[in-house]
Amino acid sequence: MIWGSWKVIACIGSLSMLLSADMSGCAKSASTSSNISHVSQISLEELRHQAQGITVKVMSTEFLGSGIILTKRGKIYTVLTNAHVLRAEKPPYRIQTVDGRIYPANLLPGVRFGKHDLALLQFQSMNDDYRVAALGYSPVVGDEVFATGFPFDQEELTAKDFMFTTGKVLLVLQKALDGGYQVGYTNEIAKGMSGGPLLNRRGEVVGINGMHAYPLWDAPSVFIDGLQVDENLHQRINRLSWAVPMDKVVQMIPAMSNKADKRSSYEAR
Repeated sequence: MIWGSWKVIACIGSLSMLLSADMSGCAKSASTSSNISHVSQISLEELRHQAQGITVKVMSTEFLGSGIILTKRGKIYTVLTNAHVLRAEKPPYRIQTVDGRIYPANLLPGVRFGKHDLALLQFQSMNDDYRVAALGYSPVVGDEVFATGFPFDQEELTAKDFMFTTGKVLLVLQKALDGGYQVGYTNEIAKGMSGGPLLNRRGEVVGINGMHAYPLWDAPSVFIDGLQVDENLHQRINRLSWAVPMDKVVQMIPAMSNKADKRSSYEAR
């Protein structure tokens, strides 16, 4: 699937309004190559600055992981992260933005990503204006990519400074692994960077970090349908970091939004 650069605008009146109209329109234009807008590459300094603006810390009583500011509508921001980040601790959750401010965050009601390792949070900021992620082309083998997030300090049980790593895509699976992971790349991913963005050289989010290379437990790799991966491919998988491709998120949200509550997590209170 090839699709151009665009920004998603969240609507807080209902989750259906939130993304289904905007994303279905984007999906249609994505299938037509003449509608693709080619965005110039930016400098590494600008790319890092842009990545810092859209990457947040996800916390409960302790630091849990990273997230991406996906949409904004008025004062309400929607953050995309990994489901396993939120499973590490119970709510209430909090979001810390690039300026160090901390906001209470709510899990969006009625939203489920099935077997994909994804979740959505919302927070409200009355006085601040935060950058929203731009979404880009689905990555292919050979693409230069940049992974960002906040590594976890095991001794202090908190997040270290923002991390920005470079690499390239080496493997894109035809069938996703368990959790929806499909894009394998050489960038270093540390614990705590789960839920952070994988970006291209134009500063567009092309994936969501979630699995680092060389896991401590060499358990067999499994596809999302439950079938086990053969040993040769398993060894290749273990040598790479992995992300859920952003185009899968775009495909899933309109379908989910039809089943969601008619109100946002803030309006429901």
